[in-house]
Amino acid sequence: MTDTLEVYIDYVGKTRLVGRCRFAAKAHQQSSVFEYAEEWLSFGDAFALDPANLPLSENPTYLRFHKSALPGAIRDTAPDRWGRQLIRRALRKSGERRFLSELDFLLAIDDHSRIGALRFKREGELSFDHDTGRYRIPPLIQLPALLSAADAVQSNTETAEQLKLLLHEGSPLGGARPKSAVVDRDGQLIIAKFPKPDDDRSIPHGEVLALTLANKAGINAARGRLQTVAGRPVALIRRFDRVGDYRVPYLSAMSLLGLNDSEFGTYTDIAECIRMYSFSPLEDLHELWRRMVFSVLISNLDDHLRNHGFIYVDDGKWRLSPAFDLNPVPIEEKVRELTTWISEEGPDASVDLLRSAAPFFALKDNQAQQIIADVLQVVSLWRSTAQELGMSKADIAAYASAFEDV
Repeated sequence: MTDTLEVYIDYVGKTRLVGRCRFAAKAHQQSSVFEYAEEWLSFGDAFALDPANLPLSENPTYLRFHKSALPGAIRDTAPDRWGRQLIRRALRKSGERRFLSELDFLLAIDDHSRIGALRFKREGELSFDHDTGRYRIPPLIQLPALLSAADAVQSNTETAEQLKLLLHEGSPLGGARPKSAVVDRDGQLIIAKFPKPDDDRSIPHGEVLALTLANKAGINAARGRLQTVAGRPVALIRRFDRVGDYRVPYLSAMSLLGLNDSEFGTYTDIAECIRMYSFSPLEDLHELWRRMVFSVLISNLDDHLRNHGFIYVDDGKWRLSPAFDLNPVPIEEKVRELTTWISEEGPDASVDLLRSAAPFFALKDNQAQQIIADVLQVVSLWRSTAQELGMSKADIAAYASAFEDV
């Protein structure tokens, strides 16, 4: 199968053609060629969608990989495990039996709620909705129906209508856990993250607790709140890639490093990217190190490279996006090792490793120690913050080792 994808971007209030991606898929190999459009190259405020791997140039970029050959900036907007599960189920419900390429998954999701500012059409298509009808992102009032549909998917009992609600209207965002795009009361996009029927602790409470503590600790983090739906907690996370009606260009750290899901990177690697591409490198280096301290102190161990991102600012430069997907993990569930290592020294979620890496983040010993003290002071009060958020005594006990066995 060979297909041509037209890549557009919503930028400064206008949708512009950025380039074309010619995609080819075979049974065990996928490849693509990306080329910037003349219209974009001649645009005065044009910038590289990915400065490290898709430089702003007339020359085409070739990619080949056994799993995904989409350029990282495009791949970042595609669905992850939860979304792919919905798409496969929906295809099966419709009676179709066919191989789904990376391009099929990319185009199966809602344009309006897609992360970042990129938009896509197959060559010759007129609509960004790919002939799947008019999408409508559900309002908060539909949270009970969305939660019920997510539960049904988990138990493999979902109906076609429930899949339609989650897939066509809710949008299969990234990650492995059930979630949906939802419109807040003020008309802004948020992400609703649902509990799973087999959870043994409140994951929504844990994430909102972590985001609340992060903001108190001086970290630029996404804003989250909790809402009770059918007697169960749902986390509502504000989208940072939208400012009013404007879309904000987004790039994951994994893509900026030129890596794939199966490949390894470190925080010191991200620091090198900050030095090269950040609009404010010193601020971002200090911010990233503060986030590392926070992750170690709350046992946020699922800190893979997709869970770190950058948003475009101006003049070809990027900034760290707000922190997101922060989830404390009790010691009973996972060894205290970071998914993204602090440095090449090892995976341990260790304050000693943090201190030894501080110079890579332009920090002197006294500055590093002050950040550790400041973050520790906030994290030490986690129980009172958890109570303010309505976390049950049982859940507080379940999370205790994530915050206290450090």
